[in-house]
Amino acid sequence: MTRPTPIRFAALDLEALAGAEGRLAVTVTPEGTMDPAARRANRLSKGAIKRLVDSARFEKVKSGEVISLAWPAGLAAEALDVLVLDRKADAVAARKAGAALAARAAGAPVLLALGVVLRQAAALVQGMALRGYAFDVHKTAEDDKDPVGAVTVMSAGPEKLEAEAAPLLAVAEGVFMTRDLVNEPANVLTTGEFAARIEQMRDLGLEVEVLEEAELEQLGMRALLSVGQGSASPTKVAVMQWKGGAADAAPLALVGKGVVFDTGGISLKPAVGMEDMTMDMGGAGTVTGTMRALALRKARANVVGLVGLVENMPSSTATRPGDVVASMKGDTVEIINTDAEGRLVLCDVMWYAQERFKPAGMIDLATLTGAIIIGLGHENAGVFSNDDALCGDFLKAAAAEGEGAWRMPLGKAYDDQLKSRIADMKNVGGRPAGSITAAQFLKRFVQEGTPWVHLDIAGVASVKDGTDLAPKGATGWGVMALDRLVRDRFETE
Repeated sequence: MTRPTPIRFAALDLEALAGAEGRLAVTVTPEGTMDPAARRANRLSKGAIKRLVDSARFEKVKSGEVISLAWPAGLAAEALDVLVLDRKADAVAARKAGAALAARAAGAPVLLALGVVLRQAAALVQGMALRGYAFDVHKTAEDDKDPVGAVTVMSAGPEKLEAEAAPLLAVAEGVFMTRDLVNEPANVLTTGEFAARIEQMRDLGLEVEVLEEAELEQLGMRALLSVGQGSASPTKVAVMQWKGGAADAAPLALVGKGVVFDTGGISLKPAVGMEDMTMDMGGAGTVTGTMRALALRKARANVVGLVGLVENMPSSTATRPGDVVASMKGDTVEIINTDAEGRLVLCDVMWYAQERFKPAGMIDLATLTGAIIIGLGHENAGVFSNDDALCGDFLKAAAAEGEGAWRMPLGKAYDDQLKSRIADMKNVGGRPAGSITAAQFLKRFVQEGTPWVHLDIAGVASVKDGTDLAPKGATGWGVMALDRLVRDRFETE
């Protein structure tokens, strides 16, 4: 698994700035105020920072921007990176600023000298870690190098900053795991390999079980099993339990769609773009990364993560359009379109989660519909819920972490689109409001009294262009927001 570049914390040593190799980074406010480290770098570079601050270029600068001075005189560093940052910047802005620094590194070691106490210094460090990601495990070129070399952060209180950054860096590692899972090709990340990577997290203190097809059949998960019956890869359900809260406290349940590859089944997808369907396990990837983050930072909460792992393939044994299957709940589903398989995966796993764990709340995540991309693009995940309090808390957590999320409606009129002539329901409701009818389908498998949020992450799990915090490809969206929700709503003192 890809892990964030180790970050070393050290006491501020102004004398060491002259000999720092690689890249030296200092901070300046948008008004041009230099802290002691920036003033020392300015003197060593014969006034280079002062000339920058006095230039017309600096008049247009924005907080969070990095201006690089190459091969500065008087310094051993190959570049002097001037980070323009408001000292009162919030966590989201500080994280983006750290990511901007890391994006400049290009494999060189970085020394960040903080000459003044920044309110969100830990978030800035987390941003450096998050942006220092590359998925190159399948590249053979010898000259490939890490996006960021060794990182040292100097400050007046290194022990305090290291303690504040530790849980944020644990979350960054969870984000990296999610990115790795979503980026992996399907011939590598089979259902068995996915389950094996989850089982390795027992070393972190997670309790892990993997339910095989025989057990799933006994439990009545025939909706889930119908999705994978055309594939040689066996369908599995992995259950991860983190027990960091009170023994009698009901857990938060996180449920993820883990379709390791989605051809659409008999309702075959178009060939163009089908290679992107390696990311159709993005919901399961986010749940897995979140569970890793919670275990690494020893969260004081009870959380259970459940992921349905399956491959949707066309074959002589595959489910056909028009087939009727029974869910674990007992409701029957007429499968109109085998490419609407994610809801069949989720409905059984959601029902199992409620029957077994009686959760205090349940959140499911899935790259569920292309319709949500039409509605919200790649900036926001679609949020659907039966509970205003849980939904509101999640939206606050997502906003606090800078992860876009937008609440969408539910309603009986949408539900009526799922009526079937021969079964209790259809698995699709037609083209109108496709994301909403998918959520309405899932809502039928939410038990009375269970607060529930459904997150359609089809537009945010993987992107063609890089984001502020990630290169192009898998983003790891949702790990930070879910971790924040656990901290704010479910952790005990």
